This record gives sequence, structure tokens and C-alpha cells, in this order.
Amino acid sequence: MNSFFTGRPPGTPGLVLFLNAGDPPLRNLPRLAEALDALGVDCLELAVPFPNSATDGPVIRRSAHRALSDGVDLDRVLAAVERIRPRLRRMRVVLLADWSYTVRPLGIGAFVRRVRDQGADGLLVHGLPPRGRDAYLGAVRETGLPSVTTCYAGSDPAVVARAAAEATAFVYLVAYYGRSGGAGRIDPRSVAAAAAELRKRTDVPIAVGFGVSGAADTERMHRLGADAVVVGSAAVESVERSLAERRDFVHALEDLVRRLRSKPAKSPAPARTGAASSQGKDHRNDHP
Repeated sequence: MNSFFTGRPPGTPGLVLFLNAGDPPLRNLPRLAEALDALGVDCLELAVPFPNSATDGPVIRRSAHRALSDGVDLDRVLAAVERIRPRLRRMRVVLLADWSYTVRPLGIGAFVRRVRDQGADGLLVHGLPPRGRDAYLGAVRETGLPSVTTCYAGSDPAVVARAAAEATAFVYLVAYYGRSGGAGRIDPRSVAAAAAELRKRTDVPIAVGFGVSGAADTERMHRLGADAVVVGSAAVESVERSLAERRDFVHALEDLVRRLRSKPAKSPAPARTGAASSQGKDHRNDHP
């Protein structure tokens, strides 16, 4: 499998944490990123804030509004990424940018080159229209910048196939239709079927998001075929609550990461009769 999530112990799910750049304030990003890196977070999905996202619920929209009100823009976000990237031991930084608000005004080629040159490990373009797809794919191939693609658990087979074919970082498999942080219902069979179809078509990791807020969710998505989980609303809400209560948001996010981690499998007691046997093998992390 493509090893975009480096250093992850075999059989354990990776963790992608989403935050809007600038919420918390960008001056705090170095300390925050280093703390998440030390905890073993595999990827920070850092959004260039944009207004009125059609795919996000009120928690992430409020977060973007706070960042935009503080003057956060692409220049400041890329400068922050460039500062923090050399400090990280293993955590990757994937930039999320909205096509209409951020990418199109700069031009796709110039935008992709800047993202690569200033240190991001990958890119996800939100709202990429069909007319811009070929230019985008050409730009990421030319620069060698890993690309994240998306599809839903209930997407048309052609959409799933395209997401698999075009991903070079990982595929973000959205567990259900709706807005982030909503009360959508996850259909385990649809998630498992989509993950299995993606796995047949690509060797990049499959990261499942929406509806993940604790260790039980992480474990369930892993059993359904996810190589990693994406946690957005729970992370952003943790920051929002900390800011409102004047608490340390770094500690709050560290607590969230610990809650999200799957509980380690307990090793069986060694047999008293001598020779080791296959009874000691743990199958709980096998995919269905």
C-alpha cells in the first residue's frame, strides 16, 4: 500500500485531524502542530478558510468565519505551513482550499506550485468543477504534489472509480451525504462496499470521515475497511469550546486525540504447555 501515512504500526488505523487555519490563531500553529505530531497524528488537514461552505455544518462555518475575521488568507496560511513543516517528525500536512474562493483567482498552475514550494505534503481542492479537473490533474502530476480525492459511500460507481484513479495521497471516503457535524446516519454496508471497491482499484490509503468522534467510531470504520479516519467537527468544536472557556486548546485537542485512539489489543496469556501456537495471533484488526 502507498505509505502516505508513514510510521503507522501495522493493523492500526491512521488519524487525520481537520482544522481551519487561523482557528485557533495562526501564531499558535507551531505549538499545536508539534503537539499533534508528538501524539502520533498522521495528518493535519489544514483548510484555507472560506465562507459559506455548502458541505459544512455550523461548527466548521463558525470556525472559518473566526479565521476570516482575523484576516487569515492564503499567503498567511502558506507562510505558516512553511514555518511548521520542518519541525514535524512524521505528521503530514494536507492543504484544503476552495476552488472558487482560493484556487481560481490565482490560477490552478500557480496555486499548485505555491502549495508544493511552501511545504504542504498534499492538496485537496474543495468544489473542483468538471471543467477544472484536467488542468488540476495536470498541475499535480507536473509538480509531483500528492492529491487527495473524495467520494461518498453512496456515490455512483463511476465517481468511486475516478476517486481511486486520481488519488495519489489518499481517498477521503465520506460516510454519508450531508453536512459535516450533521446527524446523518451511517450505513455500514455502504461504507464497507465503497471501501472494498476503492481497495480493488487503488493502493493509496482510504480515510473515512463524518460521524467519527471517539475510539468506538475509529474501530468501527477500521473494521469496515478504513485505513484511517478523518475527524473534523469534533476537533473544531473542541477548539471553539476551549476558546470560549479560555482554556488551552492544545490540551483539549490532545485529550480528543487520546479519546479517538483505538484501544490496544490485549496480548493473550502465554500457553503453559510450552510451544507457541497460532492462538497468539490477533485478528481483530483484519478487514471484513
